[in-house]
Amino acid sequence: MSTHSAEATAPAPSVMSALSTLDRFLPVWILAAMAAGLLLGRLVPGLDTALEAVKIGEISLPIALGLLLMMYPVLAKVRYDRLDTVTADRRLLISSLVLNWLLGPAVMFALAWTFLPDLPEYRTGLIIVGLARCIAMVLIWNDLACGDREAAAVLVALNSIFQVVAFGALGWFYLQVLPGWLGLEQAALDVSVWDIAQYVLIFLGIPLLAGYLSRRLGERAKGRDWYESRFLPKIGPLALYGLLFTIVILFALQGHTITSQPGDVVRIALPLLAYFAVMWGGSFLAGKLIGLGYERATTLAFTAAGNNFELAIAVAVGVFGVTSGQALAGVVGPLIEVPVLVALVYLSLAGRRLFTAKETVDA
Repeated sequence: MSTHSAEATAPAPSVMSALSTLDRFLPVWILAAMAAGLLLGRLVPGLDTALEAVKIGEISLPIALGLLLMMYPVLAKVRYDRLDTVTADRRLLISSLVLNWLLGPAVMFALAWTFLPDLPEYRTGLIIVGLARCIAMVLIWNDLACGDREAAAVLVALNSIFQVVAFGALGWFYLQVLPGWLGLEQAALDVSVWDIAQYVLIFLGIPLLAGYLSRRLGERAKGRDWYESRFLPKIGPLALYGLLFTIVILFALQGHTITSQPGDVVRIALPLLAYFAVMWGGSFLAGKLIGLGYERATTLAFTAAGNNFELAIAVAVGVFGVTSGQALAGVVGPLIEVPVLVALVYLSLAGRRLFTAKETVDA
């Protein structure tokens, strides 16, 4: 049985009432963090320069620390002794690969050209966002929606491997080859496999190793009951604190850019909204149709809909420059993704009624 089966069969009101104050008012805190970041970036001179002074590759160190803090508690909760039940579920693995690496980039390519045919820089930026499959914040959204933690860990690891191998090749295909076949304008994406691998190793490898060692050593020293009833509740809030900190820093870095070009932000936001609706809704329904239980259908939907905006921004900045339209498109990504996926967490919880009690037990 999956990790959240008891939660998945409970009615939504009981789940909401069981949440902590921090969890229950998460949309409020996230909107406040976004507003605070935008205001700081707009009102504090030189803040963006100070925050960008120390980097890991093209990612600001404060953002890197926020991401690591955000991911560690979730990965510490994973029952690594149950991963074999996920890897044996071919329906889940094959569906995830198809949705993430065939449909996701294709949907974003189609939407970018449909909504932004006259804005090549923004269009290219959105296509890059579509190629960067989520490996970080998806763990938070999945956990809040009572998805399968073990399945999320496996799918994130799978996305990471494909990201290293396929990102550059897909960028070449969707920016040069396919537009050439269709008689459309072409663009170039010069990014090395090592740059992507380094990013994945830092932002997934470190918290994954820390989470695994915490469970292994904690259970060995104090037992599973102590680990799950005493240790995990203490570190759990760190994930949301890390999320809020990351959002503040991210929007502080880009606050002036976003607020100074509201019309362009709206143009970029429209295809992103369509993308999240299509990918999440289609993936959630696909999970139901192929017989996945609620938890794994939810995990499938969030891993397919989320994007690795940190990587997209880093690539856009590294290839096209910090003031480029491609970089702005990457920055608008989290501006839209964060509140939309928070809303989808609640929609997902409401959607549990589509699944029977029997379907909450994943094969």
